[in-house]
Amino acid sequence: MFEEIRRLQSPTGATLAYRQQAASDRPRGILLVLHGLAEHSGRYRRFAEAMALRGYHVYAHDHRGHGRTKAPDAPLGQFSRRDGVARVLEDVLAMRSLATSAHPGLPVILFGHSMGGLISLNAAIAYPTLFDAVAVWNANFRPGLAGRAGQLILGIERMLKGSDVPSALLPRLTFGAWGQSIPNHRTPFDWLSTDPAEVDAYMEDPLSGFDACVSQWRDLLAMSYAGAEQSRLARLRRDIPIHLVGGGKDPATDLGKAVEWLAKRLKHFGFSHITCKLYQEMRHETLHEIDAARAMADFADWCDRALQKA
Repeated sequence: MFEEIRRLQSPTGATLAYRQQAASDRPRGILLVLHGLAEHSGRYRRFAEAMALRGYHVYAHDHRGHGRTKAPDAPLGQFSRRDGVARVLEDVLAMRSLATSAHPGLPVILFGHSMGGLISLNAAIAYPTLFDAVAVWNANFRPGLAGRAGQLILGIERMLKGSDVPSALLPRLTFGAWGQSIPNHRTPFDWLSTDPAEVDAYMEDPLSGFDACVSQWRDLLAMSYAGAEQSRLARLRRDIPIHLVGGGKDPATDLGKAVEWLAKRLKHFGFSHITCKLYQEMRHETLHEIDAARAMADFADWCDRALQKA
């Protein structure tokens, strides 16, 4: 069952906490779920159960510096004191190896939300032959000049106080600004969802909502820029199915414009199986929105179609 926490020793030195949900009947494939910043895999139970009913074995792990995963070089809010991006991608590879060993011969779909979306596309690029389809939800690969300014701020913070402490400014420029952008917001986290119960659950979750370290923010911005570079995208086969999802009221992706931008960029570079869907009334966490069941059903339909092409 998904609630049971299991452990996997990753070659990176991390002890990954993960959850899994077995397909209910006639397995079609494996779904690897990558969660977002300042949350954990346990928040994906409803999604895992829905996908299992559609024939997918689901695996979801806590990233380094998140949830119940432990690593000597990764305190809370930090992938690693050095080489954080490389190590978090290696952890994804370790989870894939675990899942494919348990279910040999099944195709693998990689799914990521927000930070997990950044990891998802970068992992597909790093290991271009190992995934049959990729889903990138609510992720911003177009940080632009604001992102460059953020990198400058983080560089100064690292010089003044180090990388292992929370950033003083980036949370204000991201989470704080996004919260303030919601008209008549009830809480600072209303930007996550239009469902007050889901917002409250996030705020009450002891494993969610923590401050990320300077190095964590640096790693996120590095993945954001790198994932959309033409030279790196060229590593992917042009017919790999890629599914992009955004919210029309999500301030983290410029109201979905960053998601649409990535779709156009991929098509421009010759990718032939790109789907892009904006849920116009939703904010950042599609899977925790009022109409999340519709989004899950749409995604399961896409997975079925994607595996027909794989």
